[in-house]
Amino acid sequence: MRTMTHSRSTPVGDAVLAASRQVWLASLGAAVVTRDWAQGEAGNVFRTLVKEGTAVESKAIRMVGDSLEVSIGKANAVWKQARTTVQSTVKQAAETAVTLVQKNLPKSLPKVTLPAMLQASSTAKPKRAAKKTTARAQRVIKSRAAKTVKRAKRTKK
Repeated sequence: MRTMTHSRSTPVGDAVLAASRQVWLASLGAAVVTRDWAQGEAGNVFRTLVKEGTAVESKAIRMVGDSLEVSIGKANAVWKQARTTVQSTVKQAAETAVTLVQKNLPKSLPKVTLPAMLQASSTAKPKRAAKKTTARAQRVIKSRAAKTVKRAKRTKK
């Protein structure tokens, strides 16, 4: 075997070698220019970018806050309207029921009182105990009615 060494250069090889050297030198020059820029001007540019970013962020937060406030306002308005509609519907239904009962029931029905109902359900109780139970039941009914009225007034506001 015989080895041959080529000592002659070709124009294409020389051009490739020169081009790659130029790319290498350009990258070294870019690194030096970047270093110089970073040491000199980059601080000012970075501070300007942070300042602009802060302004954009605060504007975005303000816009989101405004949108959220509008949405909450609309939700409250819808809630109040729904509550008013339900209250008026229930009130109307109750008035209709009362009117129907008043018109359809005969005027001369036997009067049924709470004590009679309690005495009928438990005949073993003495009259005194029935009176205590009746008084207590009446107080409970009054207090529940008062609470219902208070709740209705609160929800009306």
